[in-house]
Amino acid sequence: MKKSILLITFILIFNSIFSTVSISMTSQKDLFNSNKILIDYDPQININITVKIDSIRALKQIDDDSYRNFFIKIFINNLEFISPVFNDSDYLYNLNFSVTTDVPDDVEIVEIKIQLYDKDEGLDEQCDISGDINNSDNIYDAKLFYNIKTGHWNGSDYINDSSGYGRLNGCDDGSIYTQEKDCELWFNIYQNDYDDDTIPYWTEVNTYGTDPKIKNSGDPDNDKIPVEWEYKWGYNPFTWENHTNLDPDNDSINNFEEYLTKDFNSDPFRKDIFLEVDWMEEGPNEEKSVMPQEAKDRLKNPFHKRNIVFHLDTGEENGGELIPFEDKTNQAAILEIYNDYFIHNIENNWRRGVFHYGIIVNLCDMKGYGFSGDTAPYWGYIPGTNGFVISSSQMEKNTQKIIYEDKTLENFYGSAMMHEMGHNFGIRFGEPIGCDNWFAKYPWKISYWFIRDYKSIMNYQYTYRIFDYSDGSHGIQDYNDWAAINLSYFEKPENLNFLK
Repeated sequence: MKKSILLITFILIFNSIFSTVSISMTSQKDLFNSNKILIDYDPQININITVKIDSIRALKQIDDDSYRNFFIKIFINNLEFISPVFNDSDYLYNLNFSVTTDVPDDVEIVEIKIQLYDKDEGLDEQCDISGDINNSDNIYDAKLFYNIKTGHWNGSDYINDSSGYGRLNGCDDGSIYTQEKDCELWFNIYQNDYDDDTIPYWTEVNTYGTDPKIKNSGDPDNDKIPVEWEYKWGYNPFTWENHTNLDPDNDSINNFEEYLTKDFNSDPFRKDIFLEVDWMEEGPNEEKSVMPQEAKDRLKNPFHKRNIVFHLDTGEENGGELIPFEDKTNQAAILEIYNDYFIHNIENNWRRGVFHYGIIVNLCDMKGYGFSGDTAPYWGYIPGTNGFVISSSQMEKNTQKIIYEDKTLENFYGSAMMHEMGHNFGIRFGEPIGCDNWFAKYPWKISYWFIRDYKSIMNYQYTYRIFDYSDGSHGIQDYNDWAAINLSYFEKPENLNFLK
């Protein structure tokens, strides 16, 4: 009887040990068999995904003269989230609307879909934030695939995307001149991370060999760029790169300068333009020289449709400084303002190679002009022209002229600035012949009829009537401004002797 009990006990123990070994061996095998059980991509935490919406902008007038009532739908692995309705605005900044949800830790790809709607009397009309040009029903959707191994995404948006990483543009389907509900939407996607260094566990362990429990920070490869920026944009933060000589998007803003302007949402793989604007204090007779907010947004739109993102510093950083009031400002005073308020009398101020500079004064000669602050003669069209001045009193006078259909200050300020910025891009008098041609401004001038096909804000006939540069498609005397824009024209020439 005792022998039988011992035998049964031995069999049970043997079976238990064999089963445990068998299960362990099977588990090890299945860990490397993606068709059965996937690896836990972060065993330190339960992975959550956050989709954050930062800004929304209508790139065109959508339906009528009213403002938009935007709201957003976000789908994460088919789980739907809906934002509040953001009433009565075409331009929404710093929204900080986000959704967070748990995702499987053993599935590499998280599927995300973003939709933008305009709510109008109960009728929800979807806006275009996609570059999709197929004929599917969801042509306006942004479809994204987030990788929890790397913390990056692709699909409708990806690193080195022409519209920019974390930016969607409805005009990417070629509808720049088509009356669609084209909008742009700025967003971010991220996951929680044990050491909070933005590099996911899987990448730390399998790519870099770093400790996923210790935060990677600073500049371990000594190339002047910290870990977070390099990893976000697909660079190896542990391998030295010469970022001061890297400019992959050819916008004349090198990677180090892109890092310095990261708070403006610059992108090293998409063209960016920076403009600082300062203005005069209010005068004794309530003379005002402040750029209207609507003018800023109008200035952005023609560029943003074409994936050239326009960043204005009008108080966000060092811009928006108040200049002492002066009834009329001559060219010598403009040069002093440039030195005192733009480069702050620092000869090699880094902003000189990044920002254009606009000054709004009460009154100046020529009512406005482009200039270079580096040497005399500093006004005109010389290489290095990086600044311009606008007369606010002239903008006020324009509102009283019956010849203009849009008599708003927003139109006049925005148009004047876009015109002068054209000179900063190398579009200059005589090149093309219709640019700044005083002899063709009015219909009683013979030259007027010769260059009227040049439908550009650079043509005085259209400066306050067409808020755009020309694309060269309007006739034999037209000119393609957009193709001719030189984003490096504003850079300080290495040899200034030829300017003296």
